[in-house]
This record gives sequence, C-alpha cells and structure tokens, in this order.
Amino acid sequence: MTDKPMLILIAGPYRSGTDGDPRAMAANLAHLETVAWPVFEAGHLPVIGEWIALPVLRSAGASPTDPLADQVLYPTADRLLAHCDAVLRLPGDSAGADQDVATARRRGLPVYHDVTEIPRRTPQEVI
Repeated sequence: MTDKPMLILIAGPYRSGTDGDPRAMAANLAHLETVAWPVFEAGHLPVIGEWIALPVLRSAGASPTDPLADQVLYPTADRLLAHCDAVLRLPGDSAGADQDVATARRRGLPVYHDVTEIPRRTPQEVI
C-alpha cells in the first residue's frame, strides 16, 4: 500500500493494427479506458496519452492518421511520462506502448502488466 496517489500512464495499442480505421482506433481507445476506473478505484490517477495528444492534433487541424501524428503522439507520451509515477502496459502489439515501457524503465518507474499489480492507496481522511 502507498499513501500517495500515483499518476499512472495506461499504455497499449491505439493505432496499431487499425490500418487507419477511425472506428478501430476508437475501439482501441475505449479498451484502454476500461482500466481507468480500476486504477482510480485503487486510489490513483489514470491518464492515457491520447487524452492529451488528440486535442493537440485537432488544434493543429490534423488527425491520428495525418503525418503530423508521429510528431505529436510519441512526444506527448514522452513528455507525459516525465510527470508519471508508473505505467500500466495493456496487452497487444504497439510500438508506442513499447516505447513508453522502455522510457519508464530508463527513468526507474514501475511497469505493471495488470491492474491487480498496482498497489492500493491507503485511504486518507479528507479534512
């Protein structure tokens, strides 16, 4: 158990295996989001890189299949990892998620492969 909430990056397939199909990417994002509640329920703050990167792309007039996406998606995750305390790597082929894991390990951050591995936060009294 821990008394400090962790910011946990949820990493897994987003564009991988979709051939640029927006519905498939949306389904992948929805799959990543399925573990947001269990991470939160354990007392931590879940974050997914696409939650930040996609609005950045939209503000640049681009989509996840635009050539600009590689200049936004991967750097967003890298910048986000500078603030994260851990990574939860979900199954599935993903170069970006593998890169997130490698970055986390270089920075000495824990990498979990199942939400049950994440330490539960000790409840704190709200004052």
